[in-house]
Amino acid sequence: MEELKPDKEFLITLAHTKMPFGKYKDRYLIALPEHYVVWYRNKGFPKGKLGDMLETVYTLKVNGLEELIWNIKKQYPR
Repeated sequence: MEELKPDKEFLITLAHTKMPFGKYKDRYLIALPEHYVVWYRNKGFPKGKLGDMLETVYTLKVNGLEELIWNIKKQYPR
């Protein structure tokens, strides 16, 4: 698995991105339930930017770091 090294703009975008489909449509990615993100990890993340963001959310949630994204969201409003 390739190690992700997100840049500042990626994290700002992540902080403001909502799930585009499914049961949790329109919910911020960082606000998705952990069990749902874990399910995606086991199933396989989608390809592309959304998959990269969901994988980052997974890593943040597993390590208890979601607050970082909430802080970025407040600090860089869009």
